[in-house]
Amino acid sequence: MAQVNVILPAMGEGVIEATITKWLVSEGASVKEDDPLVEVATDKVDSEVPSPAQGKLISIVAKEGSTVKVGETIAIISNNSTPSPEDSRKVSLEVERIRETINELKSEKKSVESEASGFKSRTPSGKFLSPLVRSIAARESLSYSEIDKIKGTGMDGRITRDDILGYLKSLKKQEEPVKQVSPSAEAKPVPEQGGDEVIEMDRVRKLIAEHMVLSKRTSPHVTSFIDADVTRVVNWRNSVKDRFLAAEGQKLTLTPIFIDAAARALYDYPMINISVDGTSIIKRKNINIGMATALPDGNLIVPVIKNANEKSLTGLARSVNDLAERARNNKLKSDEITGGTFTITNFGSYNNLSGTPIINQPQAAILGTGAVRKMPAVLETPDGDVIAIRQIMILSLSYDHRVIDGALAGKFLNRVKEILENYPVDLI
Repeated sequence: MAQVNVILPAMGEGVIEATITKWLVSEGASVKEDDPLVEVATDKVDSEVPSPAQGKLISIVAKEGSTVKVGETIAIISNNSTPSPEDSRKVSLEVERIRETINELKSEKKSVESEASGFKSRTPSGKFLSPLVRSIAARESLSYSEIDKIKGTGMDGRITRDDILGYLKSLKKQEEPVKQVSPSAEAKPVPEQGGDEVIEMDRVRKLIAEHMVLSKRTSPHVTSFIDADVTRVVNWRNSVKDRFLAAEGQKLTLTPIFIDAAARALYDYPMINISVDGTSIIKRKNINIGMATALPDGNLIVPVIKNANEKSLTGLARSVNDLAERARNNKLKSDEITGGTFTITNFGSYNNLSGTPIINQPQAAILGTGAVRKMPAVLETPDGDVIAIRQIMILSLSYDHRVIDGALAGKFLNRVKEILENYPVDLI
């Protein structure tokens, strides 16, 4: 009887460990290949680990709540069948990919462990400190009492890398000569009133909250607006959506069209497709567009379409539908929510006219799309101006005013408008 070790797979750039949150099957249960076995959580995303083979789950090695490193065994499956050459090849490729990930991190790991050796793994109050967090604390000469004051956003209040870096950033701001309010200062308790219900944020909502606050602290936000007459593209989409569904098996919404227009405009104005690192500007080579997606539990996630400017409209429609569906079913992989260079959020999904979105750090801009509405508009004709019913929407662009000025933002927004109003409807 062959045994198959279920290992924690590589889960995206920079991810070296994950927490086991929930086993979906119990010991002794029969499983099929690719059946979801366990839910795991990293600092970036919650995801499921599928079964690598068909058989019986005979041992759960990593218990719920434990932290496991990439490449470690989390369970064992008994398998009576001999693996096919293709299965063996898949396993070999996955093992090789994990080996490469581990090898790349070996030197960094040795350095981290050396620096962390002087710190205990828990603070006096019991907060767990990973080797990476301890190494940062050692480099910055933080005391246990200082670390204990940091509010952890990880599972069970665990202090993450972002938590300790945020704390260090707040200390540096306090040392600046200009008097300012410390961003790390805790807010005053909010008094409760009779009948109030207190709802504790879940882990994902805590991460979102921290990310939003960090973005507002980091970037001076400015938002510009423009309206666009999308009558032509709306009418065209309505005329081909049934044919598109029959031919491609995919729904054609306006979202891939908005992504296509943004990708084309980013190609024309690459200084919108940037990030800031201290006093340096990183001009991104790839155009990777994230699309903000609402989840059934009320939270938000941003899957990323890599190299969006290289995809056809059909390819974009496939990517949008696939990522949105898997996002709602918690099936996204870690590398599918990382690497974004620009984000689009759709206020129009709930019939909102517009909004002022918060930049998705470390990006420098985010585009908001409002509801498409029939409105009276003035049109210029050879015989003079006329009033006609047109499909109008509002586009909003929030941008980091440290590196993007109003003129560049205005040109970019106007370019998106021009593309939408003159969209090449012969793409399908």
